[in-house]
Amino acid sequence: MSHFPRTVLLLGSGELGKEVAISAQRLGCRVIACDRYAGAPAMQVADASEVFPMTDPEELLAVVRKHRPDVVIPEIEALAVAALAELEQEGIRVIPTARATAVTMNRDQIRDLASIELQLRTARFAYAASGEELKQVAEPLGWPVVVKPVMSSSGKGQSVVHAAADLEAAWCAAIDGARGTSNRVIVEEFLKFDLEITLLTIRQGNGQTLFCAPIGHEQVGGDYQCSWQPAHLSERQLKQAQEMAKTVTDNLGGAGLFGVEFFLCGDEVIFSELSPRPHDTGLVTLISQNMSEFELHLRAVLDLPIPEITTNKPAASRVILASRQLDNVTYEGVSDALNEAETQVLLFGKPTARPGRRMGVALACGSDLSEARGKADRAAARIKVLPK
Repeated sequence: MSHFPRTVLLLGSGELGKEVAISAQRLGCRVIACDRYAGAPAMQVADASEVFPMTDPEELLAVVRKHRPDVVIPEIEALAVAALAELEQEGIRVIPTARATAVTMNRDQIRDLASIELQLRTARFAYAASGEELKQVAEPLGWPVVVKPVMSSSGKGQSVVHAAADLEAAWCAAIDGARGTSNRVIVEEFLKFDLEITLLTIRQGNGQTLFCAPIGHEQVGGDYQCSWQPAHLSERQLKQAQEMAKTVTDNLGGAGLFGVEFFLCGDEVIFSELSPRPHDTGLVTLISQNMSEFELHLRAVLDLPIPEITTNKPAASRVILASRQLDNVTYEGVSDALNEAETQVLLFGKPTARPGRRMGVALACGSDLSEARGKADRAAARIKVLPK
């Protein structure tokens, strides 16, 4: 039987990490929040915090060894993954595993695993290590194509290319938007999909895999803008998605919640990407489910039972974005945003803003998805991010 309190160390302290910290503290855990800057959202609710560059293996090792947590929960992708493997060898539990974190932070590794090793249906793709190679491999895929860095997050460096003449600009954007020193890009066929979904998949210590109701979402430039639950899938599509999600998460192993993304093209379900942690599109579960994705993640991580996952009512989320660079922020319109029943607003507490930065999210329930999405959209539109 697990004993509490447990010590949880978060590597990454953004808005998703903040909700993980809150869920952990509700279970009596002690939380250490780490990030590259002070005052990050999760630090505002944690017991202790550490500021250091998490891509530096020596600093990462020193911080974890200092606190000796029961579990290390990576909440971002820009990490010194080799250090995580070293910690695992020392007996410190990394969620879900050091290997899973390493594989999923690189688009080439997760794509090769899904497409080549596991034989899951993905978009056709190729890699390029130079602008000239990109021109050679892109054309056979047909126009348009999508060009992305193999290492990035939140759509950074991603572009849709409609002609060979635009590939040079796409190459430069991908290299500039890449995380670390990567000089390799992935180019994919452009799928004309009907719907993009996230299937939150929970691996438990007892080996049983659970699923939340599918979440539909929209992205702009690879970055989430809104989501809704439940997304409408046929029985066949849902079974396909669940089988594919279980196949890839079983291979990665460990325990915790995974955000597995798919494209729906007609009756076909196509694997897109995977995050071994709570997913931004899953913020909607804070209002839509009896247990949010963050509570489910902690229960799986801490070997606590999950008797049942239920969806309450149709629900939706819409992000609240900054429109300009601000060193200090304040918000206007919160009262107006909360004027409708079954509406919530989360302001993440980020100390600074830049154009397009996600500063909060509006959540809403409704009698159907149309009503829920309308409420969330209206609430988000009423909130303005202003200089303090």
